[in-house]
Amino acid sequence: MKTRLSDKEIENKIREVFELNYEMLQLEGGHAITPDGKQLAFNQILYYWQKLRDVAERVTETEVKLSLPEQHSSKKRKFSIEGIVDIVREEEETWMYDIKTHDSAYVRENKDLYENQLNVYAHIWQELRKQPLNHTAVIATSFPVGLSEAIRTGDQARIAAEMQKWEPLIVIPFNPSQVKKTIREFAEVVDDIEDGIFHPRLINDLKAKIKGDNQIFATRICRNCDARFSCDSYREYAMGTNTRAVSAIKKYIEDLGSDIEVEDWKTVNLENTPLPETVVVKE
Repeated sequence: MKTRLSDKEIENKIREVFELNYEMLQLEGGHAITPDGKQLAFNQILYYWQKLRDVAERVTETEVKLSLPEQHSSKKRKFSIEGIVDIVREEEETWMYDIKTHDSAYVRENKDLYENQLNVYAHIWQELRKQPLNHTAVIATSFPVGLSEAIRTGDQARIAAEMQKWEPLIVIPFNPSQVKKTIREFAEVVDDIEDGIFHPRLINDLKAKIKGDNQIFATRICRNCDARFSCDSYREYAMGTNTRAVSAIKKYIEDLGSDIEVEDWKTVNLENTPLPETVVVKE
């Protein structure tokens, strides 16, 4: 019989693995984050574990790789669809969980975006692997605004109340009849990529609020896109109606994110930049 770990032992293990992964990512990417940012990242993992401990302890297979190979587009281009999921088998039921770094409100308001992907995963699991499946769901790991604000204050009573309200697990029924349609849409995207067809979103799309989110598309999506500075729509959005062209262009080029993001970037790079060696000249 396995000895059940205490909450403190589990937390220590999570911290140990977190630090190891952080060191590896820092070596691979050459980037660091501020101590506050690092602690926030650890808190997200810890609170996620506390909220979904029941699910985590029942997972029977983690990071299961699913693959749908040898697909062909209308232009005879070959492609494969791959994904990673977690599987829970309990008694006579099997659950498939797809973990997303999105917030739960956004997922609930845009279930169709996730349903298509889960339909393909369910198809692979049932038809190719010949495994039973009863339910599919998304686990949204991003904190809701209320919980994020509570964590920043450090108010434990407020954190507990927000944790109680947080529902990161969203059940999304799968529909096998939509699998062919989803694969066809994947194929169309493959052809567009290979043909170099990249249509930017319209400027009105960038200004519109995202369903299930208080942010506009340009803030939530475009600011995280490395290609935004070569996008006509984003250029038009960033420069806006400013009649002073030089000022508008300067603002557009210097849009590196929010003030907090820029300040964090400066702080962590100063902390990790080695000081120049002092040279002492003796007469």
